[in-house]
Amino acid sequence: MRIQLLWPILATLLVPLAVAWFVYPEHLPPGFGVFPPQFQGDAPGFNGWVFLLVAAGAVFISALVLWPKAFGFKGATPGPAAAKKPLPWWFWAGAVVTLFFWWLMWSHSTLFGNLVYWSFTPLWWGFIFVLDGLVYHRNNGRSLFSSKPKLLAIAGLISVLGWVYFEFFDYFVLENWYYPHTAAAPWSQQLLSFEFLLTYSTVTPVLFQWYCLLNTFPKLVARYQNGPKMPLNANLLIGLGLVLLAAMVIWPYPMFWVVWIGPFLVLIGCLQRLTIWTPFTDIAKGNWTAGVLIAVSSMLNGLFWEFWNFGSNYFVTDSITNPNYWVYNIPYLNVIHLFSEMPLLGYFGYLPFGVIVLLFFIWSGKLFGFDTDIQLNKTDS
Repeated sequence: MRIQLLWPILATLLVPLAVAWFVYPEHLPPGFGVFPPQFQGDAPGFNGWVFLLVAAGAVFISALVLWPKAFGFKGATPGPAAAKKPLPWWFWAGAVVTLFFWWLMWSHSTLFGNLVYWSFTPLWWGFIFVLDGLVYHRNNGRSLFSSKPKLLAIAGLISVLGWVYFEFFDYFVLENWYYPHTAAAPWSQQLLSFEFLLTYSTVTPVLFQWYCLLNTFPKLVARYQNGPKMPLNANLLIGLGLVLLAAMVIWPYPMFWVVWIGPFLVLIGCLQRLTIWTPFTDIAKGNWTAGVLIAVSSMLNGLFWEFWNFGSNYFVTDSITNPNYWVYNIPYLNVIHLFSEMPLLGYFGYLPFGVIVLLFFIWSGKLFGFDTDIQLNKTDS
C-alpha cells in the first residue's frame, strides 16, 4: 500500500520540477529554494472579469454553506448536546499565553529582549489550547488534549511536513505569498529556518481544534446530511490534478489558483483509490458534514491568521519584530483588504486548504501507521 500512497504525491512534486526544466532558462522558477519564500515578480493587476467570476463562485459557496436546504440538503435530526464541564486549566493558561504574545507581537516591545521575535508560535499554541478548552467545556470533558494527546502531538509534527509540502508549490506560482520581514530577527539562516518550521507546527492542530469545536453544535452537524450524492472518479482526479500542476508552471499567473486545487485533487484521488476514508467518502453518500466543517474551520481560523498577521505590521513604529509576517502577490484579485493582507476573495482559498490539511494528515497516517481519527464521539484507538 505504501507504494500506492507514495507515487501520486511524489508525482505532484516531480511534475512541476519536470515542466520547469523546459520553461525556465535556469530550469527552475526564480527564487526557487529560497526559504522562506521571497518576492520574485509583479503579478498582473486587478481584472474585473476575473474578479466577477471568482466572486460568483464565492457567492455560490457561501449560499451552500449558509442555506444548504436550497441545495437539496434534507438534514437530519440533531443528536443531543453533550453535557458541559467547567473550563479546564489549560484554557486559562492558553488564554494568558495568547494574550501576552499577542500584546508582545503587536507592541514590538523589547522589554523581554529577543523574545519578541518568537511571538508568533507561542501565540498560536496558546490559542490552540484555548480552543481545546472550549471543546472540553462543550463536549463533556472530551477534547484532543484530554482524550487524544498523542494525536494532537503528531498533528503538530505532520503540520510541519504538510506546510513545507504546500509551500513547495508557492515557488511555481512565483510567490502568491511571501515573507518580507525575515531579516527582522537577529538570527542566522539556520535559526530562521528552524523558527519557521516551528511555526508551521501550529497549522494542522489549530484547524483540528476548530473542527472539533464546530462538531459540538449538533444542529450544525445535522444540517449538511442527506444531501446530494457526489461520487468521484479517483483516477480522473489524479490525472486532472497533475495536468493542472503542469499548466500552473507554464502559466503561473493565470493558473495561480492551482496551488490550492492541484494537490487537493491528487490527494483525494490517491486516498479514494485505496478506499481510505476521506470527507468525500461521506459526500458520495450524501453526508457533507465533515467536508463542510473542516473547510469552514479553515476559513474561521483564517480570520485570526490574517488579523494577527496584519496587526503585527500595522502597529510598527520604529522597529520590525515579526519575521513571520507575510503578504500576498495574488494576480487579478488583490483588492479589498479589510484589516488584512489577504484580499477579500482570497479568503475563499481557505476552504479547500482546510480539506487539504485533513487529507494530508490522513495520507500521512496511512503511510506512517498512526491514528488519524479526530472525531471525539468515537472510541479512542
